[in-house]
Amino acid sequence: METGFVVFWQRFKKNRMALLGLCFLSLEVAVAAFAPLLTPHDPTRLALEKTLLPPLTPGHPLGTDEFGMDVFARLIYGGRISLVVGLIVISLSLTIGLLMGSLAGYYGGWLDNVIMRLVDLLAAFPFFVLAISIMAVLGPGIYNVMIALGSVSWIGYARMVRGQFLGLKEKEFVESARAIGLSDWTIIRKYLLPNAMAPVIVQATLGMGGAILSASGLSFLGLGAQPPTPEWGAMLSAGQIYIRRAPHLSTYPGLAIMFTVLAFNFLGDGLRDSLDPRLK
Repeated sequence: METGFVVFWQRFKKNRMALLGLCFLSLEVAVAAFAPLLTPHDPTRLALEKTLLPPLTPGHPLGTDEFGMDVFARLIYGGRISLVVGLIVISLSLTIGLLMGSLAGYYGGWLDNVIMRLVDLLAAFPFFVLAISIMAVLGPGIYNVMIALGSVSWIGYARMVRGQFLGLKEKEFVESARAIGLSDWTIIRKYLLPNAMAPVIVQATLGMGGAILSASGLSFLGLGAQPPTPEWGAMLSAGQIYIRRAPHLSTYPGLAIMFTVLAFNFLGDGLRDSLDPRLK
């Protein structure tokens, strides 16, 4: 008899775009992890005698920026930052969203009303405007970016988990768990959350791309990573001044953001198709 993972993999591998996204992200993670072995250059070391060198310059395959820093080194070290930011933002928003959605969906009543009205209030503001407002209070910095994005990204997960719980808590296996005296926390942790996680995993995968894009956008506006930190959005912002003279300064980080977000979207679509029990 085939295991659940075997069935999942057989369905997942039929989606070529999802496989392409998985391979690209695996390569990106490997490059970010082994960045010191792939380039001898320090991504924050100034070399004013080598400013704005073009791509394919010996020793600098992607050229240098306005301060003589190696673009290739900054690009792959920037991948580290972007992936970590995306992971932390999703972890923070998932933690808040799962907690809020579980409480609202399981207990209902006044607690559900309070949590859902809070969700409605936050959803009434444009996502990026709300993130910028929080950044205005916290101040610029990559850590504040993660706090701001995580604080406004949880509402989608809360709604999704609440909806799953409303359907699951009336099932017979949950009623049986209550009948034998299991605590509410045990029922939520062992019976409800595992059965509600499939769509949440898909949404979190898609959300990784959105988190990276949003963090890059805040850095582009000067609210995120500060110089000389190698971050894709900050690199894109710095390069726009030299777009005619040295277009490679903006081209490479822009392509990195685009392909990374596309890869997460492809992967998320493949996971959705593979985990949806209604699809064969």
